[in-house]
Amino acid sequence: MGYSPAFAANMADVYERLRREPRTEIEIVQGPDDLCACYPEDKPYHCDAASVRERDDDVLRRLGYKRGDKAEWRDILASVKLHMQEEDIPRMCATCRWLPYGVCQEGVARIAAGEGLPPLPEKR
Repeated sequence: MGYSPAFAANMADVYERLRREPRTEIEIVQGPDDLCACYPEDKPYHCDAASVRERDDDVLRRLGYKRGDKAEWRDILASVKLHMQEEDIPRMCATCRWLPYGVCQEGVARIAAGEGLPPLPEKR
């Protein structure tokens, strides 16, 4: 979806770790995080944009978290299951350029159904 190979590989590693190790502790931060570790240094972080911070704040309020909080990944998923629905995503994320891919809606639907996140496809 337009990411560099290094960024995509790092994102896949973080995703798979959380999927396999749901007791992993997460710290909620503002701005660049572990996913951004491989973001190109010559590009501005999109997570510093006001529109992204506003979306993040909306999601955090809904889930009952704030920046600086720490929680196990499984607890965050439980909060998603309790407080979010697939149909919330188009409204909350109407200006997100990744909305048309449907990834977040699918993820929220899977979590709400108790299915958890799927493994990533094997690389060929």
